[in-house]
Amino acid sequence: MTFEEILPRLKAGEKVIRSGWHGAELYVKLVDQTTFDGETLNPYFLINVKGEGYTMFTPTVCDLLAEDWEIVE
Repeated sequence: MTFEEILPRLKAGEKVIRSGWHGAELYVKLVDQTTFDGETLNPYFLINVKGEGYTMFTPTVCDLLAEDWEIVE
């Protein structure tokens, strides 16, 4: 799938991953807008990495153009 195809799925709360990643990456998810210390926290992507936990994720140009995105069950 392309990033354009998985974006609505991310917005619906699903988890995704690229099949081309053969490392410790488990999935990417979208965190909705919330508040933190009384301020708006805009939506952002998180990636779950085995043994490391979550970190912020910003797709690269290669990620945006890739066609190997898939839904994580």
